[in-house]
Amino acid sequence: MHSIPESVSEKTPAWQKYVTRLRAYWILIEDLQTGLLLVTAAAGYASGCCIDPGSPPFLVVLGSLLLAISGCTVLNMFFDRDLDSHMPRTAHRPLPAGMISPATALYFGLLLTGLGLIWSFAFDLQYRALVSLGVFLNVAVYTVWLKRRTPFAIVIGGLAGGMPALAARTLVVEQVDLVGLLLALGILLWIPSHMLTFSIKYADDYRRAGIATFPAAYGVRVTRLLIALSSFVTMSVMLWVEWQLALPGLYLWLLGGLGVALSGLTLLSILRPSDRMNFVLYKGASIYMLSSMLVLILGRF
Repeated sequence: MHSIPESVSEKTPAWQKYVTRLRAYWILIEDLQTGLLLVTAAAGYASGCCIDPGSPPFLVVLGSLLLAISGCTVLNMFFDRDLDSHMPRTAHRPLPAGMISPATALYFGLLLTGLGLIWSFAFDLQYRALVSLGVFLNVAVYTVWLKRRTPFAIVIGGLAGGMPALAARTLVVEQVDLVGLLLALGILLWIPSHMLTFSIKYADDYRRAGIATFPAAYGVRVTRLLIALSSFVTMSVMLWVEWQLALPGLYLWLLGGLGVALSGLTLLSILRPSDRMNFVLYKGASIYMLSSMLVLILGRF
């Protein structure tokens, strides 16, 4: 959990205040979440061709998506600042802690998002349409409209999360194809195994903040079954992607091994449910998605 001091002493050196301020902005963009989505974009790009870090298209994908994703994250924190203030794990974030004013965060988020969209608009229609759709689904539909109303909001969040990979793939192959859709679907289906475990662990926090979750609406057991189902289908979809790309057998075995490990964690979480097991599954789901994308990237070199 990120945390920053609520106040900075007047005697604090200017350079330290500056670093603290920069750290607050860094926390706003949620570096780990943004980084994972950029890796999925790199995988989408790699699925269409070999990655050359010096080539303009690859830099465009990373640059435009970094700005757009970061901007969306800041805007999400702006709209969720009242919810964050009610939950101990998020109360120390820059906005509820008063380190950054809401107006500053709003302008910062709009600036980053706007720059990302402008950059994407310099390229083909399909790419900019998908990036724009991702921003709209993430901020307007998921965060502003649905998050406080229904636990099914995570479906829209998952759709938005799949847009970077789909957009990157589409930019390279110049069409929305089966592989791109499967990549986006894999990320969409992965969201429950990632987020639902979190909603179980912090059920009291979400209830206190008034956020609709599956554990509150349908119970923990049903939620665990949904996590298991989404995990198994995600692994099947990712194997389908690797098969469609005709990757060498070694990479299929690697992906299969990752899937077996995640399946084991999923089954253990159902047979022997506990807070610790839930946390391990939460981390394991993130590691699985990151590793799967890295396997895809390596397999395309």
